[in-house]
Amino acid sequence: MSKSPLRLSPANAIFLSMLAGLLVGGFFPQAAGYLEPLSTIFIRLVKSLVVPLVFATLVVGIAGHSDLKSVGKMGIKTLLYFEVVTTFALLIGLVMGNLLKPGVGIRLEPLQDLIPEPGRLMTATEVVVNIFPENVADAAARGDLLEVVVFAVLFAAGLYRVDPRKKATLLKFCDALSEAMFKYTAIIMKFAPVGVGAAIAVIVGSKGTAVLWKLGMLIFCCYLAIFLFMALVLLPILLLYKIPVRLFLRP
Repeated sequence: MSKSPLRLSPANAIFLSMLAGLLVGGFFPQAAGYLEPLSTIFIRLVKSLVVPLVFATLVVGIAGHSDLKSVGKMGIKTLLYFEVVTTFALLIGLVMGNLLKPGVGIRLEPLQDLIPEPGRLMTATEVVVNIFPENVADAAARGDLLEVVVFAVLFAAGLYRVDPRKKATLLKFCDALSEAMFKYTAIIMKFAPVGVGAAIAVIVGSKGTAVLWKLGMLIFCCYLAIFLFMALVLLPILLLYKIPVRLFLRP
């Protein structure tokens, strides 16, 4: 009787790839530099899935609903909840960052392309105006997700009012696109161990193993902030609306 092959969970595979990247970067720093394209490719692939996935799921969720008014009421409540909870999350993150100062002294050149250049502060009017896209293709190319979301919501509202026979064609297309993007995401995540391991190898190879302590502090601060958010924000919400905590935490 043949034994089934050993299968690693995605989390375990990523963890092992991080260890492999650590070893490669520590013992073969020059060779680790050649792995940078792999981490860059992974990041580009992750970025590529966001816009079509968000657009398709929003259109199907809004235009495919039988009662747009109820969707609107639910959307307003969801937006209010999102804004309030996100504000608390930002406050916790700011407090943790200023107290523990994780990542201070780290300069990761291979990841500098991911850091946006500082610009001038926009006025409140400019912020509101800029969430409405003048060219959705340009917004998608720039990765401006908020403009894409606004376009998707307005597009779905318009599609809801289209003749049912014509609407069905676009809804089927968006539904198929959404399903395809989830499959696309699953394919990309199979590449995650390679991309993450390559990124660790490049960082360790260029900065040395001493950088791992500061990166570890950054990860610790992140998990501590998540724990505080769950204990101080999510738990009171669950208790207020009598949502079973076990049911919420169950995977």
